[in-house]
Amino acid sequence: MPERFGGAAGWSGMFLDNTLYDLLLRGLILGMIALAFVVVQIRIVGLRSLSKMTSFDFVMTVALGSLVAGAAQASEWTGFVQAMLAMAGLFIFQVIVAKLRKSSETVRDMLHNDPILLMRDGKIDHAALKRSRVAESDLRAKLREANVLDYSKVRAVVLETTGDVSVLHGDTLNDGLLQDVATK
Repeated sequence: MPERFGGAAGWSGMFLDNTLYDLLLRGLILGMIALAFVVVQIRIVGLRSLSKMTSFDFVMTVALGSLVAGAAQASEWTGFVQAMLAMAGLFIFQVIVAKLRKSSETVRDMLHNDPILLMRDGKIDHAALKRSRVAESDLRAKLREANVLDYSKVRAVVLETTGDVSVLHGDTLNDGLLQDVATK
């Protein structure tokens, strides 16, 4: 076996002196530990940790994924511990922000995006499309995904706070479903 896979002179792996086997163990073990750590944190903090209700929540989810990957790829214990501490820090910060969001309307307004009404009763709101930077072709694609066959059956199309598009179609619509949706 070449020296680069069999243990180069001076190589001291995290688990083994053999470079190849150490790489395999690091990827497997550190990845599993990091993932288990995230699961434990989610059990402590709650499923809200992985929601996409606000842009903050979305960034939290992306950052967690990146840190799990970093922990799984760590080549030294200091890098692994740093990634684990960063994950814990994100969860702590999310708990703090959640408490601030509940107690402060200013913080809530800073972190919360209002859903936007893009279409109502079969009519496209072109101003809302422009304001939200949604192309009409993207709106039509979402209508097709929702099996809309007739614009007149579309009661509302909402760009949600998560960036998802909700298509409400049928014969009637309970206006309570649009209670928090920005219309202009």
